[in-house]
Amino acid sequence: MATDTTTDTTIDVMQIRDLIERWVVYRDAFLWDDFRKVWHEDGVMIATWSQSTYEEFIQNTETGKRDHGLWYMHILGGSGITVEGSRAKSITKMIITQRIDLDGVLCDMHNFARHFDFWEKREGRWGLVRRETICDKDQLIPVTPGEAPKLDKAILEQYPQEYQYLAYGIRYNGYPCSADVPRYSGKGVPGSSLERLYEKGDAWLRGELADPNA
Repeated sequence: MATDTTTDTTIDVMQIRDLIERWVVYRDAFLWDDFRKVWHEDGVMIATWSQSTYEEFIQNTETGKRDHGLWYMHILGGSGITVEGSRAKSITKMIITQRIDLDGVLCDMHNFARHFDFWEKREGRWGLVRRETICDKDQLIPVTPGEAPKLDKAILEQYPQEYQYLAYGIRYNGYPCSADVPRYSGKGVPGSSLERLYEKGDAWLRGELADPNA
């Protein structure tokens, strides 16, 4: 028979998974009032192209859509969620998709990635405190078969292979892109951005990290 603790943890996991799904649905639909409810007030979003508070992330997303025609969507996969008392961490598989016109060639960019999240339960409500993106695999596909964009290899080579095309699209649209996003090849490499992120998540669960955004 399940203990009360087990039952409570299961409920916590369900609530966090619901928030993970809501983040994607509301962000891709630009439903910002609902999107804000996923976060705590001090929440921070670390993406390849935006390192900011979630409110600044909203503004950057709106500006990108209005001024640069940015067209990003997300497809969710499974989540691994670990709860310790009033704190939790989660890793969610997803695909970042972008449709982009590269010098007259319409392309779809797909980046297979993960969201790494820091959660906290405050006054009975789970909320997102920090979200970071981990990149695993990248591809660029022309929408019309047989067409191919001319890419600047010098720009591509500035970024790891896990997100070269994502970075290229971000740069093409006039935004900076981090050259050290946590990524697949960082697993098991001491001091890599991926290992540092994993260590921060573990410290958060153990209560050793007061603020993951500090």
